[in-house]
Amino acid sequence: MYWCFFYEMKLVYFYNMNWINNLFRKKTISEKAEEMSKKFLIVGLGNIGAEYVNTRHNIGFKIVDYVASKQGVSFETAKLGAVAEFTIKGRKLILLKPNTYMNLSGKAVHYWMQKENIAKENILVITDDLNLAFGTIRIKGKGTDGGHNGLKNIQLILNTSEYPRFRFGISDEFKKGQQVDYVLGEWNETEKEKLPERFEVAKQIVESFALAGLNETMNSFNGK
Repeated sequence: MYWCFFYEMKLVYFYNMNWINNLFRKKTISEKAEEMSKKFLIVGLGNIGAEYVNTRHNIGFKIVDYVASKQGVSFETAKLGAVAEFTIKGRKLILLKPNTYMNLSGKAVHYWMQKENIAKENILVITDDLNLAFGTIRIKGKGTDGGHNGLKNIQLILNTSEYPRFRFGISDEFKKGQQVDYVLGEWNETEKEKLPERFEVAKQIVESFALAGLNETMNSFNGK
């Protein structure tokens, strides 16, 4: 009887010690790599301030706002931006709206990549593109900044142009010398009617990027 008691006590001690050791042990390289592969930073570019809320240049903000609303999560003010998080099929997605203004977006992107230990292959930067017709989608794994100040700063801070980006066409239907007014102007009525459907497609792109990967997402959604 006493032998059984001491045997049971040893088992309890053994399991407790294993639990404590597992709690404090350092993660292996493979475990860290697996954890990194399941975390994604989705960056919507835009400018803070009420005067910019509904402008074409803020389409990145609008898309991550839509994703957050459909996932039932809210943005909270954090360092260098507003952040919302959710999990989908074991993948953790962090939505980021930098509060640095467009020209310094790279500062926020770099900070959150470092803070959350997210590889550049797992970030998706969402931005407007004058060179694409309204609503046209172009997803790429690398590329130039195309004259976009937000992408330009991200490339400067990360020291690379090889990171996934999702360009949303806003078209270039403006007269010579009116580019700034057009980009910082609000959508026309026709565009407003079409935006909800485009937002839904954008949400699917974000989810596909995390679940299926960049190549599959490009094949499925480019030009859609």
